[in-house]
Amino acid sequence: MSGAIRQQRAPAAAPRDHGMPPSLRAAALKGLSSENKTLPPALFYDAAGAQLFEDICQLPEYYPTRTELGILQKHAGELAAQVGPHAALVEYGSGAGVKVRLLLDQLQSAIAYVPVDVSRQQLLQVATERAAQYPSLRIIPVCADYTQPLELPVVPGAARRVAFFPGSTIGNFHPTEAAAFLRRVRHTVGNDGGLILGVDRRKDPDILHAAYNDSAGVTAAFNLNALTHLNRDLDGSFDINAFSHLAFFNDEASRIEMHLKSLKEQRVQLAGQTFHFEAGETILTECSYKYDETRLTTLVEGSGFTIDTLYTDSQDWFWIAWLRPTTPVTA
Repeated sequence: MSGAIRQQRAPAAAPRDHGMPPSLRAAALKGLSSENKTLPPALFYDAAGAQLFEDICQLPEYYPTRTELGILQKHAGELAAQVGPHAALVEYGSGAGVKVRLLLDQLQSAIAYVPVDVSRQQLLQVATERAAQYPSLRIIPVCADYTQPLELPVVPGAARRVAFFPGSTIGNFHPTEAAAFLRRVRHTVGNDGGLILGVDRRKDPDILHAAYNDSAGVTAAFNLNALTHLNRDLDGSFDINAFSHLAFFNDEASRIEMHLKSLKEQRVQLAGQTFHFEAGETILTECSYKYDETRLTTLVEGSGFTIDTLYTDSQDWFWIAWLRPTTPVTA
């Protein structure tokens, strides 16, 4: 932001609190009731999990964060030009809000920043920090599970809405879910908006394996924290020491799979229900799909966008894609 427009400080609005989404509770219970047990990745991101993820991003084995940051640092000016003036920037899964600063520094005439995140504590902190750093920018935090349909606030004076979805989080959706999510984003940004999307690319499976099985065990702690979250919020009886972290690359599906493996036969109480685990049985907690250009094009074009520009790094490990709407949104 330029100093010329920083005349009056615009305080951060209080976050719109959608509460602990009933959809998250329902998805957890439904997933654990399935023959092949699953848990929704949103369970990772309570306050402890959000901090663990920030720790993961600093690990030497975990390349996505530093690689994406490098691309943003190199191309933020070009992306800002594509966003254009008087935009409202909507960040899905804002987390610690580090990457978005590279864009906000270049968006000198932006009207608003709308961070959307399920972790209320971290969202409040990020909103407060950004309000202090960008006094002329209207900060409108929204506390919600962005994987579900939601209505975002209208921003008076904004010429267009541009979505920012970094971190290769699109890979955490199964392809049909990713398409549904992008269609919702497409509806949100409208016919004159856009999307800046972080995408992890297919690469050597050894690099992928190391990134999700770090030697310090931080990713394992992050994975197991989902059970701690369930114990606290749904009166669960998970014995954390009776499960272990398991992550591997499924080449056919082009995805990393993260599981929690039961180390013994056991029964767990959760929200008044009983769940049985065989020794060696797993809970699928996250998939992280890795894209080549064909897969990405198929996903994007089936969601009402088109790929305008793909920015990558020197090792071709990651993309930041600038997507433009194609199919008109009708009421």
